[in-house]
Amino acid sequence: MIRKTPGVMGGAACIRQTRISVWILVSLSQQGVDEAELMEDYPNLTLLDLWAAQTYYKANRQEIDDLIIWHNSEDE
Repeated sequence: MIRKTPGVMGGAACIRQTRISVWILVSLSQQGVDEAELMEDYPNLTLLDLWAAQTYYKANRQEIDDLIIWHNSEDE
């Protein structure tokens, strides 16, 4: 369900054959966006995709946290 593809989204972990990065979903979730909103905003996602993203995050917390910090610092 989670893939890293060189040249796609900077090689970041993404949900199956999409360009939706795990770090984006985790970041939105940390900001209070719930699963229903995420699936509304990203209609190609399923509940299983969201669970896969959370599972990946739990196993790779430092990687995802670093990406969130890096992307947030670019926005400033």
